[in-house]
Amino acid sequence: MSEDAIRLVTIGRIFRRRWRLLAVAAVLGALVGYGTSLLFPPNYTTSTSVLLAGQWEERELLTQAEIAASSAVVDRTAATLGWSGVSGSDLRDRVTATAADGNIIKISGTAETPERAQQLSDQVAKQFVGFAARIAGDDTDPESDAATGPEALRQKVAQTSRRITELADSADPGKTVEGVQVRTELEKLRTALQEAMKKLDEADPATNKAGMVVMGPAARPTGEAPPTRTQLVVGGALLALLVAVIGHLAAARVSRRVRTEPEMAAALGSKVLGTVDVPGERPARRPGDRGPRALVRRFLGVDTRWDTPAPQPSGGDAGREVRYRRVCARLRDRLPSPRRLLVVVPDGDDTARRAAGRLVAEAGGDPLLRLVEVSVDRPLVPDRGTESGAVVVLSAGNWTAGELSGVAEACADGRHEVVGIVVAGAVRTRPERTAGRSSRRATPVAVASGDEARGGSA
Repeated sequence: MSEDAIRLVTIGRIFRRRWRLLAVAAVLGALVGYGTSLLFPPNYTTSTSVLLAGQWEERELLTQAEIAASSAVVDRTAATLGWSGVSGSDLRDRVTATAADGNIIKISGTAETPERAQQLSDQVAKQFVGFAARIAGDDTDPESDAATGPEALRQKVAQTSRRITELADSADPGKTVEGVQVRTELEKLRTALQEAMKKLDEADPATNKAGMVVMGPAARPTGEAPPTRTQLVVGGALLALLVAVIGHLAAARVSRRVRTEPEMAAALGSKVLGTVDVPGERPARRPGDRGPRALVRRFLGVDTRWDTPAPQPSGGDAGREVRYRRVCARLRDRLPSPRRLLVVVPDGDDTARRAAGRLVAEAGGDPLLRLVEVSVDRPLVPDRGTESGAVVVLSAGNWTAGELSGVAEACADGRHEVVGIVVAGAVRTRPERTAGRSSRRATPVAVASGDEARGGSA
């Protein structure tokens, strides 16, 4: 199986086993997104286009876009609109201008209402056209100084040309050398003025490029500008769900729980005698699993592991019985007579506890096994009496190497040598079709849940 397939299986297992927790996280994220939408009022955006006729280079279009969103244009827009409490600096963040294809400047305005957004875009476009015309010298304001405009300069040049013609006519044509020289100099002056005006016309942007045209009023927006309230709610839910999934993956990544038999053997300092199976069941409720906090944990599913593999199909009672008999035979081979052992089970490992009960029943007194449950937080094993060692029964993926080392040290403190390890795993079983069961198959359940599971004699 590829790494990608493993990741998909892992994520699927998270959704399957922690779907309630993920659903609660998504709801909380949606509520956070809704609360965020209440802090920010809805905005509406619309745009209008300004056509720049003539030949324009890309850098010139970008310059015109910067001018359209500049403070000079926006301040004039704010003064014209006269909105209460809204200045030019407030509008600068609400106005954007971009250069589009076809010599078009697209001006967008954002406001609290559709009407204001439409007014803002239209007024910015109007002020931009007027400001650009003023820069290019096309200002037709009658109060402006005509002497400083290109048209006034052309008029002065025309008057000078007529004056040159009059001077040339008044000069003594063809009678004296001085008269010919004067006429020649006047013609040179006329030619120089005409060339200068030609260059001026070529350099004048108002001559090469026609004026700007607003391509109609801005459309009134019908929907909110992103992010909308719906987008914030959905985004908050998805973000919370993503954080929850990543948190599960990160927790599994940094987990130090041992999962393989060599790791268990190294932590406990002994050999693995074999692997046994028990039917998969829900963990039994303990006296401490009560109260509101325990109910919440049980409802969300956080009291059960999600990263343990799914139970494999069972090979049947006959196959499970063979596994237990082989473990018992290995114990008899490793122990001298009389064969008495402690069966040590970490407290809270329900699968191992049921497997240990079945192992005690299958042993049948040879070897004689006594089951005890040991807390991994503060492990304590009874002192050695008639027992000649201890066998540890546990399931994979539930305990860290440090916790298992503590169990091994507790056995050593009680003068019990760990003679072997039995790994228990849960399997899926088919439902029984008949109500009757043999007393031999019913015995392990009684042993696992009876007084002997807490340290009674077998």
